Amino acid sequence: MTKIDMGRYGIWRPWPRLTPELAREVEALGYGAIWIGASPTDPGIAERLLAATERIVVATGIVNMWATPAAEAAASYLRLRDAHGERFVLGVGVGHREATQEYRAPYEMIVDYLDRLDAAGVPADGRVLAALGPKVLRLAAERTAGAHPYLVTPEHTRRARTELGDGRLLAPEQKVVLDADPERARAIGRAQVANPYLKLRNYTANLERLGWAEEDIAGDGSDALIDALAPHGEPAAVAAALEAHHDAGADHVAVQLLTEDEQDPVPGLRALAAELGL
Repeated sequence: MTKIDMGRYGIWRPWPRLTPELAREVEALGYGAIWIGASPTDPGIAERLLAATERIVVATGIVNMWATPAAEAAASYLRLRDAHGERFVLGVGVGHREATQEYRAPYEMIVDYLDRLDAAGVPADGRVLAALGPKVLRLAAERTAGAHPYLVTPEHTRRARTELGDGRLLAPEQKVVLDADPERARAIGRAQVANPYLKLRNYTANLERLGWAEEDIAGDGSDALIDALAPHGEPAAVAAALEAHHDAGADHVAVQLLTEDEQDPVPGLRALAAELGL
């Protein structure tokens, strides 16, 4: 199976805050992929981003299996692949129990969904799977091009690489804050981490597997946990935190730049691109 070439870094951004103009800026800065964050309810968002750019990969991060039938996801994938070649990657995942009333037997749901994608003609090397735990990571290795873990640390990346083995894409998401003031940076990071993610069992269980204590995860998260899940500092320090994922075995890191009051992300992404050598 061919590993998807997204370059070393991309951006992850909630789909309502992605525009063709931003896509062009991100491509010009040298990033290799745009991850459409959350399960997009706008069916045209990927098409607009692809049409506005020339080389950058556009990936869903992720389509929720409970919200979007496999037949619908497959039809969108095939249409976008026909129009834009291998620049579109279908990221799918099972979401979380608290957000979905129908949530039950998640592993079986994932297998069934992948079976349906197979039957509809979506190739394994054109899709990635949201995966945190060992069982789903192994499934990602067997049935897809690789894994797109969310809300993780380089330690998770190290473990995920072991489960995936060589030759499979490992593309973790990493939140960062470009701010050298620890208190201000933590406030920005905590606002994006604590609610909803520290209230969702799949994420808290993963943090427990990584060795975080109950008191770190409780409430809005300890300072140490927030610093690990949303590293902060000057561009050089943040770039080093991102590079730690590559040192741990990642192929690609999806950078989610957090800003105060939804500020324009381009200046920060430009500063990071310079530090990362894009």
